[in-house]
Amino acid sequence: MPKIRISSVIDAPVDKVWARIRDFNGLPAWHPRMVESEIEDGRGATDIGCVRKFKVASGATIRERLVAFSDDDFLTTYAIIEHPAPISNHTSTLKLEPVTDGDMTYAVWTADFDAPADKGDEIAKGMGENVFQGGFNALKSHFSGQK
Repeated sequence: MPKIRISSVIDAPVDKVWARIRDFNGLPAWHPRMVESEIEDGRGATDIGCVRKFKVASGATIRERLVAFSDDDFLTTYAIIEHPAPISNHTSTLKLEPVTDGDMTYAVWTADFDAPADKGDEIAKGMGENVFQGGFNALKSHFSGQK
């Protein structure tokens, strides 16, 4: 089972970073690889169990189910339920923590999933670099000089 853990420090207060990313349907507003998103069945974007369907810049469509969400803990956990890559049993968590020395944010994005042995490392590398680190880089760029 491949595991991914990507972390970053974003030069902005945790409440501002959370306000930017907390909308489960809002990926296109802050992540450069995501181009459109919708919550299926008219559910709310913070309703546990809601499903978002989104497209990435390459044209692929992905569906994910919200598993956990907490404004108090600055946390969202989701499971991929449809993806073009051969993965299953996927769970990801994006968690923010306040860095009190400088009023910054420590962000951690983790995932684990099952994949064929010959594909797991490649999928994990792409997810970690393109999705997780790519998202953190976009957040850092957005908040650069905006404290």
